[in-house]
Amino acid sequence: MYCERKGKDCYAEADLEFLVEISNVLSHSEDIYKNLEGLLENLCKFLRAQHSMVTIVDSNQERIMISAAYGLTAEEKSRGTYKVGEGIIGKVVESGKPVIITDVQKDTTFLNKTGAKKPDGQITAFICVPIILRGEIIGTLSIHKTHHFDIDLSRETKFLNVVGTLIGKNISIHRKHIEELEELRKENLRLKSSDKPFKPDNIIGNSSLMHDLYQLIERVSPTNSTVMIRGESGVGKELIAEAIHKASARASKPFIKVNCSALPENLIESELFGHEKGSFTGAIAAHTGKFEQANGGTIFLDEIGDVPLSIQVKLLRVLQQRQIERVGGNTTINVDVRVLTATNRDLEDMIKAGTFREDFYYRINVFPIYVPALRERRADITMLADHFINKLNKQNRMNVKRITGGALDMLMMYSYPGNIRELENVIERAMILTTDNVIHSYNLPPSLQTGVSSNTVGSGSLDLLLGKVEKQMIIDTLIANNGNMTKAASQLGITERIMGLRVKKYEINTMNYKHLSNDNS
Repeated sequence: MYCERKGKDCYAEADLEFLVEISNVLSHSEDIYKNLEGLLENLCKFLRAQHSMVTIVDSNQERIMISAAYGLTAEEKSRGTYKVGEGIIGKVVESGKPVIITDVQKDTTFLNKTGAKKPDGQITAFICVPIILRGEIIGTLSIHKTHHFDIDLSRETKFLNVVGTLIGKNISIHRKHIEELEELRKENLRLKSSDKPFKPDNIIGNSSLMHDLYQLIERVSPTNSTVMIRGESGVGKELIAEAIHKASARASKPFIKVNCSALPENLIESELFGHEKGSFTGAIAAHTGKFEQANGGTIFLDEIGDVPLSIQVKLLRVLQQRQIERVGGNTTINVDVRVLTATNRDLEDMIKAGTFREDFYYRINVFPIYVPALRERRADITMLADHFINKLNKQNRMNVKRITGGALDMLMMYSYPGNIRELENVIERAMILTTDNVIHSYNLPPSLQTGVSSNTVGSGSLDLLLGKVEKQMIIDTLIANNGNMTKAASQLGITERIMGLRVKKYEINTMNYKHLSNDNS
C-alpha cells in the first residue's frame, strides 16, 4: 500500500484492522490464556514470524514463565522459565525497554532456554517488548523472525508494543477476576472451617450461656493455665474438665480424675503423691500417686474445697514448682502436669472462716469458669431430654420413642435443684414407668407436678421473669435462624421494628449467632 502523504509504503490500514480484530478477541475472551495461543498464531502469520510467546511475571517477582506460545512444543514451553535480569526476557522485565537482536546466533545474551530449533541457512531475529500496565511490568511479548539479510525491525517492534498493551490490559482484568474468585474461595473455606463456633463433642447444650462457656473453653484449652471450674452440684463440671483436656495439646496424654471428697484424710496424701514401701502400716509395696500417673497430661481435682489444709500446702508446692515427694520418700520427683480443679463450695467464705488457704486459692483460681445451673439455661432441657432418652434406650435396652408436649412443659417449668443429674434421673424414672414407649406427664415424679411442693417456685417480679423468658426466646430463635433478624422476627410473630427494639433492650449481639444452627443437627 502506497501512502501519498508520506510518499512511501504505509501499513497503517492493515495494522489497524489486525489490532481491532485482536482487541475484539481479547475483550470477548472467557479464557484469556487459552485464546492467547490463537492470537499468537495470527500474530506470527501477520508479521511473517516463526515463533511467538507471552511470558508473565509471578506475583512475588521471582520468576518469569511462558504462559502462551506459538511454534513451541509443550516441552519447549516448560523450559522457558527465567529470573529477572536473566537472558533477553529477564533484561526486558528488569529494564522495561524493548530489545531487538538481528541475529541470535551472534548474540551471547540470547540464552535460547526453550531450545527451539532455528531454520537452517537463515538468520533469526528476536524482538522482545515489555507488557506494561499502570507502570508495572507484568510480562513480555516476543517473536522469532527469520530473514536473509539485515532488515529494519522498528515497525515490528512498534506493532508488538501496541499488541503488548492490549494483551496486558486484558491479562490484568482476568488476573484480577481470578484473584477475586480465589479470595471468595478462601473466604468460603474460612467460614466453613476456622470460623465455625467451637463446641465440645461431650457436652450437650446450644443456649447462649453455653456458647459463652464454649468460647472460654476454646480460649483456655491450648494453654497450660490452671483452671477452676465452679458451679452447683450436678451441672457437669467433670465434662468441662474433659473438654478442656481433649482440646489441649495434652489430649493424647493421661487425664486423671480425683474426687477429693471421697478420699479419707489419712489417705489423700498417699493417693495424690504416692508412697514408698513400708512408709506406713499396710504399705507393703511402693505406690505411684495420681500426679505421677498424670505426668505429661492433666489431673482433675474435683471437690477441691474438701481438701485438708495440710494437703493444700503440699498442692501449693506442686503448682509452684511442679515437684512432688512420695510419702516416706526423700527423692524429689519432677512432674509435668496441668491442674484443673472444681468445686461447688463458697471458697471465699471458707477463706474468711480459716478453712481454706488464701494463697492456695489464688494459685488455683488463675482462670475461673462458671458453669450455669440448668434453670439458667432452660432452652437446653429439650435437647438434654432427647439425649438421655437415646442414651438410656441403649443402656437399658428400651425403645422409648418420644416425650409428650405436656410432659415437656412440666420439665421446662421445674427449677432442678439437682441440675442435669436430676434431669437424667427424672427421665430414667419416666422411661421405666411408661407402658407405651412414650413419656407422659403422669410418668414424671410428683415433685414436678407443682413448683410449690418442691420449693422451686421462681422468685422475682412478673416483669423481670417475663423479660428473662422473652430474652431467651429471642436468643434461641436467632440461633435457629443463623442470627437473621428478619426470619427470627417472622418466626416469633413480631415486626422487624419490634425485634430490633427487643434486641437493643436486652443487649443481644446477633453476630454471635451466625452459623450456629448447623450445630443443632
